[in-house]
Amino acid sequence: MSQDNDAQIRAAERAERAERMAKEGAQAMAEHLASIKAVDERTVRLRALRLAKEAADAEQAAAEKAAAATAPKKRKRTTSAV
Repeated sequence: MSQDNDAQIRAAERAERAERMAKEGAQAMAEHLASIKAVDERTVRLRALRLAKEAADAEQAAAEKAAAATAPKKRKRTTSAV
């Protein structure tokens, strides 16, 4: 009888361990997915900031180029030897 009782106890312990492992695995998976989602959200935000900065820099460069093109050019003085 004690062997049957020991077998039942071991089976119950195995079942409890399997249930605990399943819960821990589900929790770990949820944390992992939350981490991935947070990284994706940061990536989107940083990409938007980078693209906005690049657009502003390109616009500023174009404005500076246009201003340089419309500025009167200085003529180089030439001296004639008389």
